[in-house]
Amino acid sequence: MSSATSRRTLESLRSQRWLAPDDMRSFAHRQRLQQMGLRREEFLDRPVIAIINTWSDLSPCHSHLRERAEAVKRGILLAGGFPVELPALSLGEVMVKPTTMIYRNFLAMETEELLRSLPIDGAVLLGGCDKTTPGMLMGAISMDIPAIFCPAGPMLNDRYRGQSVGAGTHTKKFWDDYVAGDIAKPEWIKLEAKMTRSPGTCNTMGTASTMTSIVEAMGFTLPGATSIPAMDANHVRMASQCGERIVGMVWEDLKPSRFFTRAALSNGVAAYMALGGSTNAAIHLVAIAGRAGLALSLDEMDAMAQKVPVIANLFPSGDKLMEDFFYAGGMPALLKEIAPQLDLTALTVTGRSLGENIADAVCLDDSVIRKVSQPVADGAALAVLRGNLCPGGAVIKPSAANPKFAKHRGRALVFDSNAEMLAQIHAPDLDIDENTVLILRNGGPIGAPGMPE
Repeated sequence: MSSATSRRTLESLRSQRWLAPDDMRSFAHRQRLQQMGLRREEFLDRPVIAIINTWSDLSPCHSHLRERAEAVKRGILLAGGFPVELPALSLGEVMVKPTTMIYRNFLAMETEELLRSLPIDGAVLLGGCDKTTPGMLMGAISMDIPAIFCPAGPMLNDRYRGQSVGAGTHTKKFWDDYVAGDIAKPEWIKLEAKMTRSPGTCNTMGTASTMTSIVEAMGFTLPGATSIPAMDANHVRMASQCGERIVGMVWEDLKPSRFFTRAALSNGVAAYMALGGSTNAAIHLVAIAGRAGLALSLDEMDAMAQKVPVIANLFPSGDKLMEDFFYAGGMPALLKEIAPQLDLTALTVTGRSLGENIADAVCLDDSVIRKVSQPVADGAALAVLRGNLCPGGAVIKPSAANPKFAKHRGRALVFDSNAEMLAQIHAPDLDIDENTVLILRNGGPIGAPGMPE
């Protein structure tokens, strides 16, 4: 075991400032807790653990987190802590308009200030949808008390016409088929009801799965946590283990500044490339790193992409889904395969190194997690472009693109806003063909606003 196991004193806990002194203010604090029916023995002389819960009735990715919070509480109580559940902004990607990106930093601020303003010794972060994961991590890193991420988990797989279907990726494909008349209206309505068949995050390697998987590689989760399907009994047990582990982390004072280092960040970037992850991760990783005072450039990510091939055979770069990834061994198996590109000495929330965490990992299906020598695609997960259209740089995902577009020349058709594009794109007289290059301007953080997808 690492030096993370040295135990703090009870007097050093933050919550003791609120609850321990024999003065009028602490009398009022204890009085108000007992107002809610608690006994002194339930909260005194114990680490106070916040469960930051992003559950919402309008966030299907997180609709099961009410129940998972109860499992987390069981683990906290088992380890001798006092759990308190705190609601936070729920950024359900599909429902929130104009875009969740506007609110990512609000969630970061809320997470940080919930932890700062209340008598909290450690935190379990419950979330998983696209912007939720980076938002919560940014806040926890800035606050810098012991924190562990409990991922919402991917939804279950489904099939359509004999093929696996994934949320997000296939929605766009099937919409094109529907507009083209290849899917009839009655069948379209049935498809609408069955494509996303359980709570949980999108089951493709979109932004949600990319970010939670990267977070595991950076040491913020229990080993293997991020690939467990949301509706699997293992997911409930994992949530309970998070609750138990955070109490240990408080006594060890194992906070982000101790394990989220340059090495951990580099491990996250390497995992990003092996996963064939979402290009959105480039934006979020820069922001997460910044909260820890770490710089991360596009050039560094580009260099890693040239070293680490895409080995996760997951949509959109491949043809499998997150449930398949779980059965194949999940993140521990993938990290084991790219171990030469990782810093295995990096500390994690387990109190052990990343190398120790993945020592026993085994790939159970090499059609899902490929060997480095047999990558999913010829193209990398990320490439950085520079030029007069993007002087500050731009990122693309070659692994998910048709190779014929690697070199292309065509006439540009420019839209000055999203509204203009939507108004014109389906017009029968639009001067466009398969070689036309579509350019959407004013779609970034300021013009859109908020960089909607």
